[in-house]
Amino acid sequence: MPDYMPHTDEEIASMVAFLGLDSIEQLFDAIPKALQVAGGLSLPQGMPEPDVMASMKTFAKMNKAGADQLICFAGAGAYDHEIPTVVRTLGGRGEFVTAYTPYQPEVAQGVLQAIFEFQTMVSRISGLPVANASLYDGSAAVTEAVNLAVAASKNETVYLSSGVHPHWRSVVKTFARGTGHNIVEVPLNNGVSDFDAVKDAGPPGVIVVGHPTYLGTLEDLADVRSRCDEAGALMVVAADPVATGVLRSAGSWGADVVVGEGQAFGTSLGFGGPYLGLFACTMDQVRRLPGRLVGETVDEEGRRAYVTTLRAREQDIRREKATSNVCTNQTLMAVVAAIQLGWLGTQGLREIAERSVRSTRYLLEGVTKIDGVEPLLPGVATVRDVAITTPLKADLVLERLAEEGFLGGLALSALTDEGDGSVEPNLREHAILMSATEKRTKDEIDQFVTALTKAVVK
Repeated sequence: MPDYMPHTDEEIASMVAFLGLDSIEQLFDAIPKALQVAGGLSLPQGMPEPDVMASMKTFAKMNKAGADQLICFAGAGAYDHEIPTVVRTLGGRGEFVTAYTPYQPEVAQGVLQAIFEFQTMVSRISGLPVANASLYDGSAAVTEAVNLAVAASKNETVYLSSGVHPHWRSVVKTFARGTGHNIVEVPLNNGVSDFDAVKDAGPPGVIVVGHPTYLGTLEDLADVRSRCDEAGALMVVAADPVATGVLRSAGSWGADVVVGEGQAFGTSLGFGGPYLGLFACTMDQVRRLPGRLVGETVDEEGRRAYVTTLRAREQDIRREKATSNVCTNQTLMAVVAAIQLGWLGTQGLREIAERSVRSTRYLLEGVTKIDGVEPLLPGVATVRDVAITTPLKADLVLERLAEEGFLGGLALSALTDEGDGSVEPNLREHAILMSATEKRTKDEIDQFVTALTKAVVK
């Protein structure tokens, strides 16, 4: 059996003796015996490295995912976009691929400038004046936004629209169990938030909506802003950054905080991560902004320089009083996003958004010609994602599509819990959420429609 342990028995005995202990087990006396595993773990024998590699490759072949094996029509917050070669090349440079946190500006100007450019791009996309150096993912961003908004409004009642991604809502509710925030879920009515359904819940301190919703529908953000003004609440918008290429920015509608998932900008689909949380806010809230913030200044010789600024908000200084406990996050994802956005430019982002909208519309037109397949929300305009219902249960349909080489979308029964306010209970088991990005060709969509036609036959 190969031994991967770095210490010999003699070395371990020497260290134990040096510490004045009788055995290595004494190092774990602080852990209750009930929590210790007696007799060691039941693990197989070790293998040589070539055998380990062969075993892992065998396991990997069991997965069917991504454009290599399945043509992707799934969305719901993670999208199969083109990633230019230049993005992978520049993003893979050793100067960027590091766990080093750039707190020393004299040796980190390159990384700091890249982060500053990222912040500038997020600010433009969101329509708000200040953005941070990123968070872990979209769910972390919306949770931090709720925390900021509650602190600012001094009202712990949070109106959380069911149009926000179900996984993000789940993280917000988990966080609220520790903070005591009162989460009031606002159900959807025909794809938009039905605030009248929660009018007895009391005035909110925060209203959180999607732009678009995770179902692809569009909220009336002017109405949301009006409701916030009436209640003295902050407006938090979970926005899709690619959709901003064809929609007005959430900031232009009066949002106080805009958050989102930046995976679409240069990050591959990878079983959930690492992804990229976007966070922007008004200047009124900059002191409550979570995470790192890079600013531009001049050095003692008058040259432009970049530094981490407003550091007093961070945990290494304020400890338990910090506005956030975000520390070394996946800054590489932010750098990659900045590279992709810089490569695309404003016009390129608009073109990707327009092509994605056209592809999704063509997809919907094709699948709804199939007998028994209907839009989940007939007559409701959608952007980015679209939901359909099928005569068979969604799980079975998606399984059949996978056999034909397609990742056909996500079953809403898997994405949502029973009683979720975003979908009618009688339709939930038969609903599929789909999306088509700029990568999907007309031929691929036509082939998918043909495959779905067969998949829905009983």
